[in-house]
Amino acid sequence: MAYRHMIGAHTWLFSDLRDLMAKATPIRSGDMLAGIAAGSAEENVAARMCLADIPLQTFLAESLIPYEADEVTRLILDTHDRRAFAPVSHHTVGSFRDWLLSDQADSATLAAIAPGITPEMAAAVSKIMRNQDLILTARKCRVTTRFNNTIGLPGTLAVRLQPNHPTDDPAGITASILDGLLYGCGDAVIGINPASDSIGVITDLLKLLDEIIRRFDIPTQGCVLTHVTTSLQVMERGAPVDLVFQSIAGTEAANASFGVTLALLQEARAAARSLRRGAIGDNVMYFETGQGSALSANAHHGVDQQTLEVRAYAVARHFDPLLVNTVVGFIGPEYLYDGKQIIRAGLEDHFCGKLMGVPLGCDVCYTNHAEADQDDMDTLLTLLGTAGVTYVMGVPGADDVMLNYQSTSFHDQLYLREVLGLKRSPEFEAWLQRMGITGPDGRLRPPLPSHPLLEASRELAG
Repeated sequence: MAYRHMIGAHTWLFSDLRDLMAKATPIRSGDMLAGIAAGSAEENVAARMCLADIPLQTFLAESLIPYEADEVTRLILDTHDRRAFAPVSHHTVGSFRDWLLSDQADSATLAAIAPGITPEMAAAVSKIMRNQDLILTARKCRVTTRFNNTIGLPGTLAVRLQPNHPTDDPAGITASILDGLLYGCGDAVIGINPASDSIGVITDLLKLLDEIIRRFDIPTQGCVLTHVTTSLQVMERGAPVDLVFQSIAGTEAANASFGVTLALLQEARAAARSLRRGAIGDNVMYFETGQGSALSANAHHGVDQQTLEVRAYAVARHFDPLLVNTVVGFIGPEYLYDGKQIIRAGLEDHFCGKLMGVPLGCDVCYTNHAEADQDDMDTLLTLLGTAGVTYVMGVPGADDVMLNYQSTSFHDQLYLREVLGLKRSPEFEAWLQRMGITGPDGRLRPPLPSHPLLEASRELAG
């Protein structure tokens, strides 16, 4: 179905809903690379105005990617909760935006409608919102998950402690973990991106994480971010797997390029839950996403990269994850060219994920060949903290020496806590106080020379 919008004497024509959504997207390099972006600011405005008049019901009747050709589309439509959708089913995209910004859309109401919001609805409304609209609405969305601690409570910010090493050296990884813990990081997960995909190396890293967590009785979870099939293999061999990780995308073809199907993810979740390692919950999945992944795999079907990103959240939502994060600037300037585009994408991703009921965090990051710098990341980090982001990354020095990109440091989360008054996961906060790492106010204390983590560091140093 074609869509038209008239501005003055000029009529803008959009060939179908997919074309309209792409043209309404704030400009970014990935959509320009795909040849689907608006050709001018005027066309972009016309598309947004046209999109605002589209009923939300339209997204249930007109699929951007055909139902019969894509299992993600089938998942979205087959699992759609019409009862949850009913209270907002009369809205257009524009009136839905107005309602989201109103006092009627409080935290409880937004949580109730989340299962009824499809990714295309969330993406559509985000395209006509200003940054402040994305922040205000996302801040009202509450998504809480549990495994060995509680993630996502109001007024909290968790941190993934990311102790990567270019050769998977256990001593180097352990040093980074102990350093991060002394800065109060690690309540989201202690998560290692391995340089190797060897079953032996992955198993050893999992055992290392398990040993540290058990030795110091830390209320958190460990994860080695290997492929889901590798996680299944090491679980079969008895390795201590807390969370199963996988990168996911918004189309069946893009997921296939990752070696993933929905059935495989279902198998992995069942296997991890059968281990019963969670002390207080069974949210066992950890997913990462990023705008541009489908385009880079030539699996985008002509759909804009932001809408495809939000479709990945529908995949994540189906598997009740503990953690999901958009690695927002990692894919590079071919998809998000500069700091302005990265900031906008991070706010869009966070808003859309939270609106759909996904525990969304963000790797506030960029690659060294992007037109961005750490000041841009400070801006995005601050905006996401204000918007209630679930968690961010803690990387030694903000410079990942294995993945070779720039993220946020152990120190950055201290800034955000000080400025916004954000606490950690309550179980982790209590542990930090018991260990003498923080005081009752949550601020760091200088560790005593006999502190067990410092002793462990000295033991490591030989």
